[in-house]
Amino acid sequence: MPKNIDLRETVRDRYADAACSVDQGCCAPAYETNTSNFGRALYPHDDIITVPAGASDASLGCGNPTSVAELSAGETVLDLGSGAGIDVLLSAERVGPTGFAYGIDMTDEMLDLARRHADDAGATNVEFRKGYIEAIPLDEASVDVIISNCVINLAADKSLVFAEMHRVLRPGGRIGISDVVASDALNATERAERGNWVGCIAGALSFAEYEEGLKTAGFTGIEITVTHDVADGMHSATVRATKPN
Repeated sequence: MPKNIDLRETVRDRYADAACSVDQGCCAPAYETNTSNFGRALYPHDDIITVPAGASDASLGCGNPTSVAELSAGETVLDLGSGAGIDVLLSAERVGPTGFAYGIDMTDEMLDLARRHADDAGATNVEFRKGYIEAIPLDEASVDVIISNCVINLAADKSLVFAEMHRVLRPGGRIGISDVVASDALNATERAERGNWVGCIAGALSFAEYEEGLKTAGFTGIEITVTHDVADGMHSATVRATKPN
């Protein structure tokens, strides 16, 4: 596994490049894997047309976590690795004026894009903060729902991410995540052969590792469901779990 600081800088550079490409009117750089399995192609047309074009063009996710989380009016939502803001803006629409949506990202270029997209959308119930998903800059028990779109697999220390998710959720809160998960039959070397870390492949946990990590952090009701394949033995999946009352 790469050293945490080296991995973080590699990921930051990758997403800064993606943000700059969109800002200059280009498409975001394609993943090393099948691009039809990532990005805006995975969102329903009705979602895409409600957000600024740049927010959807810069989407590098592997699913649609706002649908996974089944958001309701009045809820407070947190998006880990919010990028150009598509999932935060969609969340803000779903929770309405009595709700709120936070986005956390470590990349200045993506944060700049996201804030401009929020202004363009006229979204007033959103806030984008700079930070790491291993040290979320929010208070304990301050959000109802956590979403994330193909970001947790990029973290070098996922146990810290799971612990932080549990910390900031209110009792009874839930997670609704899209992520890449590896077959339990693949070892770390085999995962690495299927794609690089920043392409969301080599850093993926197995199904068993993901479930155990969430259990260790204190989550219950864990459900991991495959949505589509992204490489041999590597799958996009939805992850649901709850923080007990």
